[in-house]
Amino acid sequence: MLQNEKEAGVVDDGSLVRRWLTYGAGIYLLTLGVSLAIRAGIGISPQSSLTRTMTLVVPGVSQGTFNFALELIMLVLTYLVMPKDFRFRNLLSLIPAFALASFLDLNLMLTEWIVLDAYAAKFTLLVFADATLAFGLFLMIRANLVLMPVDMFVNTIFKRTGWKWGNIKTGFDLTLLVTSAAIGLIFLGAPNFIREGTIINGILVGQYIKLYFFLFKKFSRKPVG
Repeated sequence: MLQNEKEAGVVDDGSLVRRWLTYGAGIYLLTLGVSLAIRAGIGISPQSSLTRTMTLVVPGVSQGTFNFALELIMLVLTYLVMPKDFRFRNLLSLIPAFALASFLDLNLMLTEWIVLDAYAAKFTLLVFADATLAFGLFLMIRANLVLMPVDMFVNTIFKRTGWKWGNIKTGFDLTLLVTSAAIGLIFLGAPNFIREGTIINGILVGQYIKLYFFLFKKFSRKPVG
């Protein structure tokens, strides 16, 4: 699950039980962050905007269901890009994908009561949501277990092309964003869930993760002597 050498200093290579608990907690916090960002109502991430838009196009189908469907599509695309490198263990990524979908629907239900009017309150909630989401991602990185199909697809493109991983991820996110906007325009008359919060999310989540890496390395350092 490691993306680069910087992650090597924070990963847990110990007890599998502890790592799976960490991974599960990470998935839950990630979905809680996504749910809170949705309740903030000033824009969400490209992936969330696409799956959220689909709930308006097809009412009655939950966002978690659409999220799982997207992960499944990404797994199929991963196979199509590099079929010879695809292994049975890659299918195991659907297990955390299903857990993520379930936790997302649960947290959307638990946060349904949050309705904010003041922009300052919405902005504050978004900042907190991104911090929560990023901490969930940090825990998943630390557990170093299974990649979600979406991340597996990005990694597969990286291995296939040799392009910079960051550029591939940016291009992938932009593709999701354009797809979300196009579906919104065609079926709903206007894009939905793409606002300033989408940009804020893209900036803050990465910075929060860097902060968590820094804090973990700082406070987990063993004293010399």
